[in-house]
Amino acid sequence: MKKQLSVYLLLIVAFIVYNQFFQVADERTNSLINILFASFLFLYIGYLAFLVLKRMKNSGKK
Repeated sequence: MKKQLSVYLLLIVAFIVYNQFFQVADERTNSLINILFASFLFLYIGYLAFLVLKRMKNSGKK
């Protein structure tokens, strides 16, 4: 689980760095990139929740 949280932290830092330093000049394109990036972050949160629930289910069977 530590690996997944490290990847998530790296994605958040990349999102913050992009918004602070590397924004695209076109506002519409920049908004599209931010929406896609945020959507991927939420998708990854869902993946982490799935892994946690799967581990909880497997530990209950033992």
